[in-house]
Amino acid sequence: MICLNIKELKPRAVVPEITLEIVSLGPPREFANERGSGKVCSAAAKDDTGEEVVLSLWNEQIDLVSEGSKIKIENGWCSEFQGQKQVSTGKFGKMEILE
Repeated sequence: MICLNIKELKPRAVVPEITLEIVSLGPPREFANERGSGKVCSAAAKDDTGEEVVLSLWNEQIDLVSEGSKIKIENGWCSEFQGQKQVSTGKFGKMEILE
């Protein structure tokens, strides 16, 4: 599997694999829409090059990480919001805590 760096991410594209370190966590927010409800949290994360990206954490993922956590996302998704790339596990991806 190809492990990407943040600068290689393309909006609206699958992220085969990326390893990130959580830099900071925003406050969790509640949401509700036609597909259901839950919690979402925006975090700042960096790769080995030091470049940062917004990481969207959903529901139980929020409680699994803290600042300094290293994670790996496989089969994730890159979206774009207000010109800024965002990474999440998307519908089909998974997140693994590395340390």
